[in-house]
Amino acid sequence: FHPLWSYAHPGAIELAERVDDTEALVFALNNVGVVEITSGDPAGIEKLERSLALADRAGLETDVGRAYINLTAALARRHEWRAADNYFDLGIEYCSDRGLEAWMKSLIAAKSTSDLAQGRWGEAADAAASILDGPRGSIVAPRCEALEVLALVRLRRGDPGYRALLEEATDIARAVGEPQFIAPVSAARAEAAILEGRADAVAMETDDALGTAIDAGDPMLIGELAVWRQRAGVVEAIDADVGEPFASELAGEHERSAALWKELGCPYAAAFALAGASGEAAMRDALDELQRLGAEPVAALVARRLRERGARGLPRGPRPSTQRNPAGLTAREIEVLALVADGLRNADIAQRLFLSEKTVGHHVSAILRKLEVRNRGEATAEGRRLGII
Repeated sequence: FHPLWSYAHPGAIELAERVDDTEALVFALNNVGVVEITSGDPAGIEKLERSLALADRAGLETDVGRAYINLTAALARRHEWRAADNYFDLGIEYCSDRGLEAWMKSLIAAKSTSDLAQGRWGEAADAAASILDGPRGSIVAPRCEALEVLALVRLRRGDPGYRALLEEATDIARAVGEPQFIAPVSAARAEAAILEGRADAVAMETDDALGTAIDAGDPMLIGELAVWRQRAGVVEAIDADVGEPFASELAGEHERSAALWKELGCPYAAAFALAGASGEAAMRDALDELQRLGAEPVAALVARRLRERGARGLPRGPRPSTQRNPAGLTAREIEVLALVADGLRNADIAQRLFLSEKTVGHHVSAILRKLEVRNRGEATAEGRRLGII
Protein backbone atom coordinates (compact mmCIF):
# COMPACT_ATOMS: atom_id res chain seq x y z
CA PHE A 1 0.00 0.00 0.00
CA HIS A 2 1.24 3.47 -0.82
CA PRO A 3 1.37 5.60 2.37
CA LEU A 4 -0.77 8.28 0.75
CA TRP A 5 -3.62 5.85 0.06
CA SER A 6 -6.82 7.05 1.69
CA TYR A 7 -7.57 4.34 4.23
CA ALA A 8 -10.95 5.93 4.87
CA HIS A 9 -12.09 5.04 1.36
CA PRO A 10 -14.47 2.04 1.42
CA GLY A 11 -12.51 0.45 -1.43
CA ALA A 12 -9.45 0.29 0.80
CA ILE A 13 -10.92 -2.66 2.70
CA GLU A 14 -11.50 -4.71 -0.43
CA LEU A 15 -8.06 -3.89 -1.80
CA ALA A 16 -6.31 -4.76 1.49
CA GLU A 17 -8.12 -8.09 1.59
CA ARG A 18 -7.24 -8.82 -2.04
CA VAL A 19 -3.51 -8.26 -1.51
CA ASP A 20 -3.63 -9.98 1.92
CA ASP A 21 -2.06 -7.02 3.76
CA THR A 22 -3.17 -7.37 7.40
CA GLU A 23 -1.75 -4.06 8.58
CA ALA A 24 -3.39 -2.15 5.74
CA LEU A 25 -6.67 -3.96 6.40
CA VAL A 26 -6.48 -3.01 10.09
CA PHE A 27 -6.03 0.65 9.14
CA ALA A 28 -8.77 0.59 6.52
CA LEU A 29 -11.33 -1.07 8.79
CA ASN A 30 -10.46 1.36 11.56
CA ASN A 31 -10.83 4.49 9.46
CA VAL A 32 -13.88 3.43 7.48
CA GLY A 33 -15.51 2.32 10.73
CA VAL A 34 -14.99 5.76 12.27
CA VAL A 35 -16.55 7.46 9.26
CA GLU A 36 -19.56 5.14 9.36
CA ILE A 37 -20.18 5.52 13.11
CA THR A 38 -19.97 9.30 13.02
CA SER A 39 -22.39 9.37 10.09
CA GLY A 40 -24.87 7.23 12.01
CA ASP A 41 -24.18 3.87 10.36
CA PRO A 42 -23.94 1.13 13.05
CA ALA A 43 -21.98 -1.08 10.65
CA GLY A 44 -18.95 0.97 11.64
CA ILE A 45 -18.86 -0.69 15.06
CA GLU A 46 -18.46 -4.11 13.48
CA LYS A 47 -15.61 -2.84 11.29
CA LEU A 48 -13.76 -1.33 14.23
CA GLU A 49 -14.23 -4.48 16.29
CA ARG A 50 -12.88 -6.53 13.40
CA SER A 51 -9.92 -4.16 13.10
CA LEU A 52 -9.26 -4.60 16.82
CA ALA A 53 -9.42 -8.39 16.65
CA LEU A 54 -7.15 -8.58 13.60
CA ALA A 55 -4.60 -6.27 15.19
CA ASP A 56 -4.66 -8.30 18.40
CA ARG A 57 -4.05 -11.58 16.56
CA ALA A 58 -1.23 -10.00 14.55
CA GLY A 59 0.43 -8.54 17.65
CA LEU A 60 -0.10 -4.96 16.45
CA GLU A 61 -0.51 -3.55 19.96
CA THR A 62 -0.59 0.14 19.05
CA ASP A 63 -3.28 -0.58 16.47
CA VAL A 64 -5.38 -2.34 19.10
CA GLY A 65 -5.07 0.76 21.27
CA ARG A 66 -5.97 2.94 18.32
CA ALA A 67 -9.07 0.85 17.65
CA TYR A 68 -10.24 1.26 21.24
CA ILE A 69 -9.65 5.01 21.07
CA ASN A 70 -11.45 5.40 17.75
CA LEU A 71 -14.38 3.23 18.84
CA THR A 72 -15.01 5.32 21.93
CA ALA A 73 -14.26 8.63 20.22
CA ALA A 74 -16.62 7.98 17.30
CA LEU A 75 -19.45 6.95 19.63
CA ALA A 76 -18.72 9.93 21.87
CA ARG A 77 -19.13 12.33 18.96
CA ARG A 78 -22.71 11.10 18.71
CA HIS A 79 -23.14 11.19 22.51
CA GLU A 80 -23.73 7.43 22.50
CA TRP A 81 -22.03 7.05 25.86
CA ARG A 82 -23.63 3.78 26.88
CA ALA A 83 -22.25 2.08 23.79
CA ALA A 84 -18.82 3.65 24.38
CA ASP A 85 -18.82 2.34 27.96
CA ASN A 86 -18.54 -1.20 26.55
CA TYR A 87 -14.95 -0.49 25.52
CA PHE A 88 -13.39 1.88 28.07
CA ASP A 89 -12.34 -0.56 30.79
CA LEU A 90 -11.19 -3.18 28.29
CA GLY A 91 -9.14 -0.62 26.40
CA ILE A 92 -7.65 0.98 29.50
CA GLU A 93 -6.60 -2.39 30.91
CA TYR A 94 -5.14 -3.52 27.56
CA CYS A 95 -3.09 -0.34 27.14
CA SER A 96 -2.01 -0.30 30.79
CA ASP A 97 -0.76 -3.88 30.66
CA ARG A 98 1.31 -3.14 27.54
CA GLY A 99 2.77 0.19 28.61
CA LEU A 100 0.81 2.23 26.04
CA GLU A 101 0.63 5.24 28.36
CA ALA A 102 -0.55 7.81 25.81
CA TRP A 103 -3.32 5.52 24.56
CA MET A 104 -4.34 4.70 28.14
CA LYS A 105 -4.54 8.37 29.13
CA SER A 106 -6.66 9.15 26.09
CA LEU A 107 -9.12 6.43 27.08
CA ILE A 108 -9.20 7.51 30.73
CA ALA A 109 -9.89 11.10 29.69
CA ALA A 110 -12.65 9.96 27.33
CA LYS A 111 -14.15 7.81 30.08
CA SER A 112 -14.20 10.82 32.39
CA THR A 113 -16.28 12.66 29.77
CA SER A 114 -18.63 9.69 29.55
CA ASP A 115 -19.03 9.63 33.34
CA LEU A 116 -19.70 13.38 33.34
CA ALA A 117 -22.36 13.09 30.64
CA GLN A 118 -24.12 10.23 32.44
CA GLY A 119 -24.24 11.98 35.82
CA ARG A 120 -21.44 9.98 37.46
CA TRP A 121 -19.67 13.14 38.56
CA GLY A 122 -17.56 11.63 41.31
CA GLU A 123 -16.11 9.05 38.94
CA ALA A 124 -15.62 11.73 36.28
CA ALA A 125 -13.69 13.97 38.67
CA ASP A 126 -11.47 11.12 39.86
CA ALA A 127 -10.63 9.97 36.34
CA ALA A 128 -9.86 13.52 35.24
CA ALA A 129 -7.75 14.16 38.34
CA SER A 130 -5.71 11.01 37.66
CA ILE A 131 -4.69 12.54 34.31
CA LEU A 132 -3.91 15.95 35.75
CA ASP A 133 -1.99 14.63 38.76
CA GLY A 134 0.41 12.66 36.60
CA PRO A 135 3.35 13.96 34.59
CA ARG A 136 2.56 16.08 31.56
CA GLY A 137 3.08 14.23 28.32
CA SER A 138 3.64 15.45 24.80
CA ILE A 139 0.06 14.52 23.81
CA VAL A 140 -2.19 17.38 24.92
CA ALA A 141 -5.62 15.94 24.10
CA PRO A 142 -6.08 13.92 27.33
CA ARG A 143 -5.01 16.85 29.51
CA CYS A 144 -7.32 19.30 27.73
CA GLU A 145 -10.27 16.90 28.06
CA ALA A 146 -9.50 16.21 31.73
CA LEU A 147 -9.28 19.93 32.48
CA GLU A 148 -12.71 20.48 30.93
CA VAL A 149 -14.29 17.58 32.80
CA LEU A 150 -12.95 18.55 36.23
CA ALA A 151 -13.88 22.19 35.62
CA LEU A 152 -17.44 21.24 34.69
CA VAL A 153 -17.87 18.94 37.69
CA ARG A 154 -16.85 21.76 40.00
CA LEU A 155 -18.93 24.31 38.14
CA ARG A 156 -22.08 22.17 38.14
CA ARG A 157 -21.72 21.32 41.82
CA GLY A 158 -21.10 24.93 42.77
CA ASP A 159 -17.56 24.14 43.96
CA PRO A 160 -14.65 26.61 43.60
CA GLY A 161 -11.54 26.13 41.50
CA TYR A 162 -13.01 25.65 38.04
CA ARG A 163 -11.93 28.93 36.48
CA ALA A 164 -8.17 28.17 36.38
CA LEU A 165 -8.90 24.76 34.85
CA LEU A 166 -11.00 26.34 32.10
CA GLU A 167 -8.31 28.89 31.35
CA GLU A 168 -5.64 26.22 30.91
CA ALA A 169 -7.96 24.16 28.71
CA THR A 170 -8.67 27.27 26.63
CA ASP A 171 -4.94 27.89 26.14
CA ILE A 172 -4.42 24.32 24.93
CA ALA A 173 -7.44 24.44 22.60
CA ARG A 174 -6.33 27.70 21.02
CA ALA A 175 -2.80 26.41 20.55
CA VAL A 176 -4.07 23.26 18.77
CA GLY A 177 -6.68 25.20 16.77
CA GLU A 178 -8.87 22.20 15.87
CA PRO A 179 -12.70 22.30 16.17
CA GLN A 180 -12.83 19.22 18.41
CA PHE A 181 -10.68 21.13 20.92
CA ILE A 182 -12.08 24.64 20.52
CA ALA A 183 -15.83 23.87 20.52
CA PRO A 184 -16.06 21.88 23.80
CA VAL A 185 -13.98 24.44 25.69
CA SER A 186 -16.09 27.29 24.32
CA ALA A 187 -19.27 25.45 25.31
CA ALA A 188 -17.90 24.97 28.83
CA ARG A 189 -17.06 28.67 29.05
CA ALA A 190 -20.57 29.54 27.84
CA GLU A 191 -22.09 27.30 30.53
CA ALA A 192 -19.91 28.98 33.15
CA ALA A 193 -20.97 32.43 31.96
CA ILE A 194 -24.67 31.52 32.29
CA LEU A 195 -24.27 29.99 35.74
CA GLU A 196 -22.24 33.00 36.86
CA GLY A 197 -25.00 35.37 35.73
CA ARG A 198 -23.00 36.66 32.74
CA ALA A 199 -25.28 35.51 29.92
CA ASP A 200 -24.29 38.57 27.89
CA ALA A 201 -20.76 37.11 27.60
CA VAL A 202 -21.89 33.90 25.88
CA ALA A 203 -21.90 35.34 22.37
CA MET A 204 -18.31 36.51 22.73
CA GLU A 205 -17.25 33.17 24.22
CA THR A 206 -18.70 31.18 21.31
CA ASP A 207 -18.55 33.38 18.18
CA ASP A 208 -15.26 32.04 16.82
CA ALA A 209 -15.93 28.45 17.90
CA LEU A 210 -19.31 28.37 16.18
CA GLY A 211 -17.77 29.63 12.95
CA THR A 212 -15.07 26.97 13.19
CA ALA A 213 -17.66 24.24 13.80
CA ILE A 214 -19.77 25.40 10.85
CA ASP A 215 -16.71 25.43 8.60
CA ALA A 216 -15.92 21.88 9.74
CA GLY A 217 -19.51 20.81 9.09
CA ASP A 218 -19.88 19.04 12.44
CA PRO A 219 -23.62 18.95 13.34
CA MET A 220 -23.06 18.01 16.99
CA LEU A 221 -20.49 20.72 17.73
CA ILE A 222 -22.66 23.27 15.90
CA GLY A 223 -25.71 22.21 17.89
CA GLU A 224 -24.01 22.36 21.28
CA LEU A 225 -22.70 25.87 20.72
CA ALA A 226 -25.96 27.11 19.17
CA VAL A 227 -27.97 25.84 22.15
CA TRP A 228 -25.82 27.68 24.67
CA ARG A 229 -26.16 30.84 22.62
CA GLN A 230 -29.95 30.49 22.48
CA ARG A 231 -30.10 29.89 26.23
CA ALA A 232 -28.27 33.19 26.65
CA GLY A 233 -30.82 34.99 24.51
CA VAL A 234 -28.89 35.09 21.24
CA VAL A 235 -31.48 35.06 18.44
CA GLU A 236 -30.07 33.83 15.14
CA ALA A 237 -30.64 31.45 12.24
CA ILE A 238 -28.08 28.66 11.90
CA ASP A 239 -27.45 27.94 8.23
CA ALA A 240 -26.04 24.46 8.80
CA ASP A 241 -27.06 20.95 9.78
CA VAL A 242 -27.65 20.65 13.53
CA GLY A 243 -27.63 17.31 15.30
CA GLU A 244 -30.14 16.00 17.80
CA PRO A 245 -31.02 16.49 20.62
CA PHE A 246 -29.80 20.06 20.06
CA ALA A 247 -32.00 20.66 17.03
CA SER A 248 -35.17 19.98 19.02
CA GLU A 249 -34.27 22.48 21.72
CA LEU A 250 -33.38 25.11 19.13
CA ALA A 251 -36.84 24.55 17.63
CA GLY A 252 -38.45 25.15 21.02
CA GLU A 253 -39.28 21.48 21.56
CA HIS A 254 -37.76 21.25 25.02
CA GLU A 255 -39.64 18.15 26.17
CA ARG A 256 -38.60 16.26 23.03
CA SER A 257 -34.98 17.33 23.47
CA ALA A 258 -35.06 16.19 27.10
CA ALA A 259 -36.55 12.84 26.11
CA LEU A 260 -33.79 12.30 23.54
CA TRP A 261 -31.14 13.13 26.14
CA LYS A 262 -32.70 10.65 28.55
CA GLU A 263 -32.54 7.95 25.88
CA LEU A 264 -28.83 8.69 25.58
CA GLY A 265 -28.44 8.42 29.37
CA CYS A 266 -27.54 12.08 29.93
CA PRO A 267 -29.58 13.34 32.93
CA TYR A 268 -27.97 16.78 33.32
CA ALA A 269 -28.38 17.66 29.64
CA ALA A 270 -31.97 16.40 29.78
CA ALA A 271 -32.78 18.48 32.85
CA PHE A 272 -31.16 21.62 31.41
CA ALA A 273 -33.16 21.22 28.19
CA LEU A 274 -36.38 20.64 30.14
CA ALA A 275 -35.73 23.69 32.30
CA GLY A 276 -36.34 25.86 29.25
CA ALA A 277 -39.88 24.56 28.78
CA SER A 278 -42.82 26.89 29.32
CA GLY A 279 -44.91 24.60 31.53
CA GLU A 280 -44.54 24.55 35.30
CA ALA A 281 -44.76 20.76 35.51
CA ALA A 282 -41.81 20.32 33.13
CA MET A 283 -39.76 22.88 35.01
CA ARG A 284 -40.51 21.14 38.32
CA ASP A 285 -39.34 17.85 36.82
CA ALA A 286 -36.15 19.56 35.72
CA LEU A 287 -35.64 21.01 39.20
CA ASP A 288 -36.10 17.60 40.83
CA GLU A 289 -33.51 16.02 38.56
CA LEU A 290 -31.00 18.85 39.02
CA GLN A 291 -31.32 18.61 42.78
CA ARG A 292 -30.87 14.84 42.63
CA LEU A 293 -27.64 15.35 40.70
CA GLY A 294 -26.40 17.98 43.14
CA ALA A 295 -26.35 20.61 40.38
CA GLU A 296 -26.96 23.45 42.80
CA PRO A 297 -26.23 26.49 40.55
CA VAL A 298 -28.65 25.40 37.80
CA ALA A 299 -31.23 24.22 40.34
CA ALA A 300 -31.13 27.67 41.93
CA LEU A 301 -31.74 29.31 38.54
CA VAL A 302 -34.72 27.06 37.79
CA ALA A 303 -36.18 27.53 41.28
CA ARG A 304 -35.93 31.30 40.90
CA ARG A 305 -37.73 31.17 37.56
CA LEU A 306 -40.47 29.05 39.09
CA ARG A 307 -40.92 31.43 42.03
CA GLU A 308 -41.10 34.38 39.64
CA ARG A 309 -44.01 32.57 38.00
CA GLY A 310 -45.72 32.17 41.35
CA ALA A 311 -44.89 28.53 42.02
CA ARG A 312 -45.13 27.41 45.66
CA GLY A 313 -43.96 24.42 47.66
CA LEU A 314 -40.71 23.92 45.79
CA PRO A 315 -38.40 21.17 47.14
CA ARG A 316 -35.35 22.42 49.00
CA GLY A 317 -33.05 19.72 47.69
CA PRO A 318 -32.14 16.10 48.30
CA ARG A 319 -32.38 14.53 51.75
CA PRO A 320 -29.07 14.00 53.57
CA SER A 321 -29.31 10.27 52.84
CA THR A 322 -29.10 10.94 49.11
CA GLN A 323 -26.13 13.33 49.30
CA ARG A 324 -22.64 12.25 48.27
CA ASN A 325 -20.94 10.07 50.85
CA PRO A 326 -18.88 12.12 53.36
CA ALA A 327 -15.52 11.24 51.82
CA GLY A 328 -16.61 11.71 48.20
CA LEU A 329 -15.66 8.16 47.24
CA THR A 330 -16.90 6.89 43.90
CA ALA A 331 -19.10 3.79 43.68
CA ARG A 332 -16.11 1.74 42.47
CA GLU A 333 -13.93 3.03 45.33
CA ILE A 334 -16.57 2.05 47.89
CA GLU A 335 -16.61 -1.41 46.31
CA VAL A 336 -12.81 -1.65 46.54
CA LEU A 337 -12.81 -0.34 50.13
CA ALA A 338 -15.29 -3.02 51.18
CA LEU A 339 -12.97 -5.70 49.78
CA VAL A 340 -9.96 -4.08 51.47
CA ALA A 341 -11.92 -4.26 54.74
CA ASP A 342 -12.44 -7.99 54.08
CA GLY A 343 -8.66 -8.39 54.02
CA LEU A 344 -8.21 -8.90 50.28
CA ARG A 345 -4.99 -7.78 48.62
CA ASN A 346 -4.87 -5.90 45.32
CA ALA A 347 -4.39 -9.05 43.25
CA ASP A 348 -7.43 -10.69 44.85
CA ILE A 349 -9.54 -7.55 44.39
CA ALA A 350 -8.48 -7.33 40.74
CA GLN A 351 -9.60 -10.89 40.13
CA ARG A 352 -12.90 -10.33 41.94
CA LEU A 353 -13.76 -7.11 40.05
CA PHE A 354 -12.24 -8.10 36.66
CA LEU A 355 -9.77 -5.21 36.78
CA SER A 356 -6.02 -5.03 36.38
CA GLU A 357 -3.96 -5.02 39.58
CA LYS A 358 -2.57 -1.62 38.56
CA THR A 359 -6.08 -0.17 38.29
CA VAL A 360 -6.92 -1.50 41.75
CA GLY A 361 -3.76 0.15 43.04
CA HIS A 362 -4.93 3.49 41.67
CA HIS A 363 -8.29 3.04 43.42
CA VAL A 364 -6.62 2.18 46.74
CA SER A 365 -4.36 5.24 46.48
CA ALA A 366 -7.38 7.46 45.82
CA ILE A 367 -9.21 5.95 48.81
CA LEU A 368 -6.28 6.64 51.15
CA ARG A 369 -6.02 10.20 49.89
CA LYS A 370 -9.73 10.96 50.21
CA LEU A 371 -10.03 9.41 53.65
CA GLU A 372 -6.80 11.17 54.69
CA VAL A 373 -5.29 7.97 56.09
CA ARG A 374 -1.92 6.28 55.72
CA ASN A 375 -2.68 2.60 55.24
CA ARG A 376 -5.35 0.01 54.54
CA GLY A 377 -6.12 -0.64 58.19
CA GLU A 378 -6.78 3.04 58.85
CA ALA A 379 -8.89 3.21 55.68
CA THR A 380 -11.04 0.35 56.94
CA ALA A 381 -11.50 1.98 60.33
CA GLU A 382 -12.35 5.37 58.82
CA GLY A 383 -14.75 3.83 56.31
CA ARG A 384 -16.62 2.12 59.13
CA ARG A 385 -16.65 5.27 61.24
CA LEU A 386 -18.20 7.24 58.36
CA GLY A 387 -20.72 4.50 57.66
CA ILE A 388 -19.43 3.92 54.14
CA ILE A 389 -18.78 0.21 54.83
